Amino acid sequence: MINPATTSQAPVRAIGYMLAGGALLTLSDAVVKSLTPFYPTGQILFYRALFIFLPILVFTWRSGGVNVLRVKNVKGQAARAFCVIGGSFCFVTGLQYLPLADMIAIGFAAPLVVTSMAPVFLGEQVGWRRWLAVGAGFAGVLVMVRPTGDAFQWAIIFPIASVLFGSTRDVVTRHILRSERTLAVLFVTTTMVLLAGLATWPLGWSTLDPWHLWRFLVVGILVGGGHYLVIEAFRYGEASVVVPFKYTNLIWATLFGYLLFGHLPRAGTITGAAIVVVTGIYILHRETLRKRASASESPRSSHSAGTTRTNG
Repeated sequence: MINPATTSQAPVRAIGYMLAGGALLTLSDAVVKSLTPFYPTGQILFYRALFIFLPILVFTWRSGGVNVLRVKNVKGQAARAFCVIGGSFCFVTGLQYLPLADMIAIGFAAPLVVTSMAPVFLGEQVGWRRWLAVGAGFAGVLVMVRPTGDAFQWAIIFPIASVLFGSTRDVVTRHILRSERTLAVLFVTTTMVLLAGLATWPLGWSTLDPWHLWRFLVVGILVGGGHYLVIEAFRYGEASVVVPFKYTNLIWATLFGYLLFGHLPRAGTITGAAIVVVTGIYILHRETLRKRASASESPRSSHSAGTTRTNG
């Protein structure tokens, strides 16, 4: 276990981990997209989850054994798994119809949704500046999806639904991590996704091409390795340092989308993504200021009940 004191003492390493982790996760999405013409969504999720267990087992072994998989908050774990299942089905289905870069870009709206949900579900205060940023960010999403005119694609509902599921997942995750270990969360969620995918077998699965089995293996390793690197990024660097580099996933998505499928993002996608990225970084900045203000005021709060809190 790394001493918490080492956190944020290696920002270059943290940024490198975030860049590498984002590249692996985006590449895994590209490989999944290459499988969508051959297999139904449930079958893809089953095999992807099956091979994700390989890196989970390695990380469990390195962390000291099966005790790290112990579950304490069953309801919270179940709620998170439900959100992941819903989001995964929507995301993989969306990959059948939309370019990879579009799917990734629309996914950038997740922090905006989480900010909107935080006051209700987490009791967090959101000031008027962050509400304005959320509004501007959603305007950027509208630029990407183009909700009016002939250019609108009905398939855009899949990444939007995936964002809603993913944002709810993040809110639930914040809550359950007070008692649950990271590996326990990953293990439970992966198990539930595997079972949900298996439940679609009676609906009709395609015959598995042995050569495609290698792609599923690659996806499992990429997802497991990518999540591990992202977690390590937050271990070595502060969120305010590493999170902005998550937006480089759009670069990876554009590169992989062009090399593998010949897709290039539309001008509207890039413009809308730029708006969402800027507002996301601003929201992160305001959150950082709020936490610092809260930390500086906490010693005085025990002496005064009228401590003023900074609105983000």
